[in-house]
Amino acid sequence: MSDDVAAIKQLVSKHTELKKEIAKVIIGQESVIDQILISIFSGGHALLIGVPGLAKTLMVNTISQALGLAFKRIQFTPDLMPSDILGSEILDESRQFKFIKGPIFSNIILADEINRTPPKTQAALLEAMQERAVTVAGHHYTLDLPYFVLATQNPIEQEGTYPLPEAQLDRFMFAIELKYPSFEEEVAVVKSTTTDQKVTVNPLFTAKEIIDFQQLIRRIPIADNVVEYAVGMVAKTRPNATAATDLVKNYIDWGAGPRASQNLVLAAKTHAAVQGKFSPDIEDVQAVATGILRHRMIKNYKAEAEGVTIESIIQSLF
Repeated sequence: MSDDVAAIKQLVSKHTELKKEIAKVIIGQESVIDQILISIFSGGHALLIGVPGLAKTLMVNTISQALGLAFKRIQFTPDLMPSDILGSEILDESRQFKFIKGPIFSNIILADEINRTPPKTQAALLEAMQERAVTVAGHHYTLDLPYFVLATQNPIEQEGTYPLPEAQLDRFMFAIELKYPSFEEEVAVVKSTTTDQKVTVNPLFTAKEIIDFQQLIRRIPIADNVVEYAVGMVAKTRPNATAATDLVKNYIDWGAGPRASQNLVLAAKTHAAVQGKFSPDIEDVQAVATGILRHRMIKNYKAEAEGVTIESIIQSLF
């Protein structure tokens, strides 16, 4: 127990250092970075939704450098094939089949513009995201840990895009919306990116340290009433459930599944830990709820017509 207390204190100081290191390159977007880091220390994946030019790719690259992890970027396009992601078997000089690993074999995968590729190729990520393994030509390959998929999606460019299937969306712990920077932040961005100044991001972690912190998060105790609050909140998102609120019954077609409850509890534990708390409370669940439920609740046409947002429905569940 005393070791875990010391480990949480170490996590708090390392998390503060990590945010300072990331801030050398990324100006503003603190809420987005907080959610990505919660996702990483919880062992989850994150989907970044934002218009072009908001530094989504730069942010993921910077975070991977600061974490000291191997990073690969996959640009999703309509002609991308599953073998371009997973790898493929080739005949070598001795006429034997040899497996050439694809870019999915890394610690952090940036799936850039994930909704630009057909469902067949999107599905190549499903096993890797859930099982941390891939199967190619009947052979099972385990991926190195820690393993995260950070995907980006452009919400305004619908031409030539393929919406992510609900099964795949559900595998993302967080769906994070990136907003435009404030005037002051944009001035700072322009000043810092239009000079010849080079910034070095120092790696602060090893892969083993991140895995140890992930296991520490899972060992954090949580009160039954907080777990019941998280599960109750997810139950309220289901329009056919007795607990569903009027807003949910009127405006939601489908609610969140049990994976949302698991993610709420894990993310609440991480949210508490990085602030130096030894057990999460209801406020920690509420702090992470929007990012975790946003992509798991499907609005109906009535909600679209009346301009009701998912965020306002989630807030009403508190």
